[in-house]
Amino acid sequence: MGDRGGAGGSRRRRTGSRPSSQSGGGPAAAEEEVRAAAPGATGRPPTRTRAAAPTCHRLQDSLFSSDSGFNNYRGILNWCVVMLILSNARLFLENLIKYGILVDPIQVVSLFLKDPYSWPALCLVIGELGAKEALGTVLPPSQGALTEQAGLLLHVLNLATILCFPAAVALLLESITPVGSVLALMVYTILFLKLFSYRDVNLWCRERRARAKPGLTAPRLPVAPAGKKANGGTAQRMVSYPDNLTYRDLYYFLFAPTLCYELNFPRSPRIRKRFLLRRLLEMLFLTQLQVGLIQQWMVPTIQNSMKPFKDMDYSRIIERLLKLAVPNHLIWLIFFYWFFHSCMNAVAELMQFGDREFYRDWWNSESVTYFWQNWNIPVHKWCLRHFYKPMLRRGSSKWVARTGVFFASAFFHEYLVSIPLHMFRLWAFTGMMAQIPLAWIVSRFFQGNYGNAAVWLTLIIGQPVAVLMYVHDYYVLHYEAPVVGA
Repeated sequence: MGDRGGAGGSRRRRTGSRPSSQSGGGPAAAEEEVRAAAPGATGRPPTRTRAAAPTCHRLQDSLFSSDSGFNNYRGILNWCVVMLILSNARLFLENLIKYGILVDPIQVVSLFLKDPYSWPALCLVIGELGAKEALGTVLPPSQGALTEQAGLLLHVLNLATILCFPAAVALLLESITPVGSVLALMVYTILFLKLFSYRDVNLWCRERRARAKPGLTAPRLPVAPAGKKANGGTAQRMVSYPDNLTYRDLYYFLFAPTLCYELNFPRSPRIRKRFLLRRLLEMLFLTQLQVGLIQQWMVPTIQNSMKPFKDMDYSRIIERLLKLAVPNHLIWLIFFYWFFHSCMNAVAELMQFGDREFYRDWWNSESVTYFWQNWNIPVHKWCLRHFYKPMLRRGSSKWVARTGVFFASAFFHEYLVSIPLHMFRLWAFTGMMAQIPLAWIVSRFFQGNYGNAAVWLTLIIGQPVAVLMYVHDYYVLHYEAPVVGA
């Protein structure tokens, strides 16, 4: 009810009179409070001074202003996720109503095998495991029968065979499928990069031993027997050159989730079974999800894009391109997590490989260069260690070395696409080489968040352009050409 403070209130309490209900909480009551708080109003000095009118305003900026310093947009991020889910749910429902259920596991098997009794891609992959000849090319002259020059010649021939033999099989053998060819060529490409690094590192070790003074023993890393650590793990046994030249060391490197060889890799103390089980379940689930999205979402969109390309209807081509961009980008993101996180962590856990930096925060890229340096760390480390820095040491400029790295990457991209499709259109090669001027344009005209948006735009739009180019050319070459010839 009302405030009965002040002298008048004290008088009413002494006489027992009840205050009127209209005297509660208005401006009169506030003035009465101020008079009661004034010196001499009650005959006693006040214990504290109370503000006459409390302030509720201060100098401050709106939250969306850059000067406010506010950066907690978690709620807006959640809103974007909800809107994204609802939008894609509508598209998914529309797709089901229009096409029905298109997911077919049997069709997935046919992508890998034309003949159930002929498995050429698998035979190529198994044949890749016989990489024993690589060890003979890196043995020092004192331990092997080869000189340095002869070892280099055999090493070059071995690497050329690794690239040319599976390519010849993919081009000449009719029973191998394009998907099987891509997987086989990818395995051989990884083997090529690994053996290149293996020979380089052992060559550096031999050169360091050769620079040692005559009569002195070459420095060696301590070789300690394996022991028990305090946490129950096994202590790592350190080796030095040439004690590392064993088949066990070579095959550990071939299966390890890295492209750069070292004599002593960082090792984890034990295999975490729960962590490994989570990664394996992610691999299984995300594999099924990618296959389902490709069959249900991407394939119908690509098939419907052939007529606009044939008629050169540019407005319809752009519409199909934008329609394909969403599922293509979503599948690419799922593939990134599936391969670089789930698969590579599973392999690393099985092999107790300690360096798990397979990617960095490429999603925060404000330049194209930063993206290529951080989205695929194993390839970036290999290019930096065995291509970029050696070119700088030989006197090349940074621009020439960077261009050389993009040229090598463009070659392998085209190698993995054109040979399985049996056509050479250089779309992948052109797309990779176009990253050089694109990187300059983004760094020159876009900074901060605008640069990050430009990088995302190139990822979302650039990939479906290449996909449509190859699909269109493949369709014309394999489906329209026979009809015209008939």
